Amino acid sequence: QVQLVESGGGLVQAGGSLRLSCAASGGSFNNWVVGWFRQAPGKEREFVTATRWSRWSLPITNYADSVKGRFTISRDNAKNTIYLQMNSLKPEETALYYCAADKSPSSWSAANAYDYWGQGTQVTVSS
Repeated sequence: QVQLVESGGGLVQAGGSLRLSCAASGGSFNNWVVGWFRQAPGKEREFVTATRWSRWSLPITNYADSVKGRFTISRDNAKNTIYLQMNSLKPEETALYYCAADKSPSSWSAANAYDYWGQGTQVTVSS
């Protein structure tokens, strides 16, 4: 059974950085798409970034416009772990951050295209 476990959330001041981790188990995940979404209270789940996880080729990665240049998704194949490095964080980016995975999502940026989700990790950015 596929399981995704996020960690690394916390409280950070505006302009600060955090690195989130998503440990995946229960599958090979080769060529799966793994992404990060976030959801603030009262708002819809929002796409942040996603990458196709391949052990034998360069990654294909998409980012939301709002995070380009500040957030970076990366992976450690040996540890089956995806990371989200977040720099220059803003207070409006306070949210519960989720890791999601799917063999072939119909849309990388649509939350309902992903079958597997973690429980989320809270990121709070203070002003």
